[in-house]
Amino acid sequence: MHFSRIKTSDLLLLDANDPETLSGPNAPDPTAWGLHGALHRMCPHARVALHVHSIHATVLASLADSTLPPIDQNTATFYNRVAIDDHFGGLAFEEEAERCCSNLSDPSKTVLVMGNHGIMVIGQTVPEAFNRMYYFERACETYIKALWTGQPLRVLSDEIAEKTASELESYPGQADQHLSELMAILDDEGSDYAS
Repeated sequence: MHFSRIKTSDLLLLDANDPETLSGPNAPDPTAWGLHGALHRMCPHARVALHVHSIHATVLASLADSTLPPIDQNTATFYNRVAIDDHFGGLAFEEEAERCCSNLSDPSKTVLVMGNHGIMVIGQTVPEAFNRMYYFERACETYIKALWTGQPLRVLSDEIAEKTASELESYPGQADQHLSELMAILDDEGSDYAS
């Protein structure tokens, strides 16, 4: 099913510890099962996980140095909160998925840059994980476009980058409000995502 057609009623509730899930009539894609199942088995602190191959984050994942330097507020949001896996080993079936997800065992890491692949973002709630994914893509876009200029980057100090990241992590209700507003826009447009 194409992502643009997925509705609430299409979501599956699966047990990451039940390998029989793959033999059921509504079995998930084996790589989705591998990646998300491995993450939930290995990282119980990750209540919500979103995996995407968004353009700018995937460009970052394709660079020899996939570090995201704090050059603005959005990039500073992720200061010291990103794990980088630079050992792409093919599709994320069980073995590859477990290797990738082991990078998120540290609860302070909330984004995994999967080298030559995409990203995995985790959170405690859907709004938190979505907000993180949205702003990580925006941060990557800013960084990639800054690189295009060929000009030296103005990188924030470690102190200011950490201060910014901490302030944004504790910003009251921001993630919930962000997702709520996006859903209101979809509702106004007559979307049937909630059916």
